[in-house]
Amino acid sequence: MTDEDQGWLARLGQGLAKTRSSLVGLLSSARVDEALLEELEATLVRADAGVPAAQLLLQRVRARLGRREAASAETVRAALREELTALLAPSERALVLPEQRPCVLMVVGVNGSGKTTTIGKLAHWFAARHLKVLLAAGDTFRAAAREQLQIWGQRNGVEVISQASGDPAAVIFDSVAAARARSVDVLIADTAGRLPTQAHLMEELKRIKRAIAKGQEGAPHEVVLVIDGTNGQNVLAQVRAFDQAIGLTGLIVTKLDGTAKGGVIAALARERPLPILFLGVGEQPQDLQPFSARQFAEALIGT
Repeated sequence: MTDEDQGWLARLGQGLAKTRSSLVGLLSSARVDEALLEELEATLVRADAGVPAAQLLLQRVRARLGRREAASAETVRAALREELTALLAPSERALVLPEQRPCVLMVVGVNGSGKTTTIGKLAHWFAARHLKVLLAAGDTFRAAAREQLQIWGQRNGVEVISQASGDPAAVIFDSVAAARARSVDVLIADTAGRLPTQAHLMEELKRIKRAIAKGQEGAPHEVVLVIDGTNGQNVLAQVRAFDQAIGLTGLIVTKLDGTAKGGVIAALARERPLPILFLGVGEQPQDLQPFSARQFAEALIGT
């Protein structure tokens, strides 16, 4: 394991320390009985896993333990870690670029989810792999978003296509043409943050997606929703609404920085196992890394 990998795992562990300490404290008991397992289920619910996911995990833990009277707390923790890994495994998918370039990523999310910052980190991740990246500032309503994207572009040596105002679908359409003309590997299209309850704004996302498809056949290749990990069970409604409107292909969960409880990822996997492409734990470029079911389970439950 490289120093960079070790550093990432340490930061992820710190981000999930609140929930892990609760679980470790509970499982420090010398007695393993039904009362302990019920409290373990309640702890998972409080950690934003939700009732369905928590019940499923404990049902599987009980089945794994069987009727062994001598089960230790460490055995329970190991069983929970393995069952959480199995639950999350269908949500693990590497982001593979298509042969046809540019690969177009359309990134969406609600206000305050960390969407624009996440796009900057994605640009860093791709650039570090020697891929040519272009950013499209499709949030034409918020000057701060364009400026923030420009800063990330300068930091990563990545060009940004932006306009002071105008139709966001037109801006992104022009960006697709520019990406093709400049032999770009990855085009990341920012969009204005919006609430999924605002029907007219969701219709605008549909227009943007259609504009991308007109600019390049088969695009967008990924439609990614950025989720604030501190929002708990509220993100489930966001996923349903955005998926219904524009057909999501993946999720990025951000802000797993100590305030997020982390269990919402289990809730997402239980309800709708869309691929979780990346996790974000902080503000630095390297604080965004591909999602690993086992790494996450170990960071949340402990090794």
